[in-house]
Amino acid sequence: MSERVDGDPAFVLHTRPWRETSLIVDIFSRHHGRLGLVARGARRAGAAVKARLIPFQPLTLSWFGKSQLRTLHAAEWQGGGLMLRGHALMCGFYLNELLLRLLPEGDAHETLFDHYTLALADLNTRPEVEPVLRRFELDLLSELGYAQSLGHLAACGALDPNAHYGYEVGVGVIPPVSRSPTYSGCSLLALAAGDFSQPATLAEGKILMRTLLAHYLGDKPLATRQLLIDLQKL
Repeated sequence: MSERVDGDPAFVLHTRPWRETSLIVDIFSRHHGRLGLVARGARRAGAAVKARLIPFQPLTLSWFGKSQLRTLHAAEWQGGGLMLRGHALMCGFYLNELLLRLLPEGDAHETLFDHYTLALADLNTRPEVEPVLRRFELDLLSELGYAQSLGHLAACGALDPNAHYGYEVGVGVIPPVSRSPTYSGCSLLALAAGDFSQPATLAEGKILMRTLLAHYLGDKPLATRQLLIDLQKL
């Protein structure tokens, strides 16, 4: 069944050539989630729409068509776009790759859309990117139901800030297990509250997010993460 959508707030996640003059545009829209659109003629010389179809710019998009072949009808820039540079730019592409890899197509995630918008703004203005990345990773995994509650034991017990715990994917916080990473109760409670102000919380949160993401991403690693690692070695 054909559909028509007018003026949905959205961001471009990625574009790639399609046929001779067009683009496939992967987007994250407020009311329709992650979608792929065909921007017909966008690669022709003088096509005005191509300049708007770039990441990190707030757009309103209109499209029509069947679920497997939606056609972009209009793209309007909403102003206030971000000019991410350097490390912040690579971090922005990292967020986009997470959305492309983990979000199911066509599912609306309005709260996550707001979190993504805020994360981009923070990358643009804050010198420290680690808290921004950890917060968005946790927001994304929680939205998808992949991060069980961090504020209490899976067996319904309260966490002791001075104790250490393990974490089992699909289960949640558990008593510590031999040869598995452990996390302080203090850090887990801070993560549950969205408080990334302490270095220990950031360090343990990074290990936990890597564990969860590796499980749900499978065998194919994130290209942007490896590039960030390589750049840090230079």
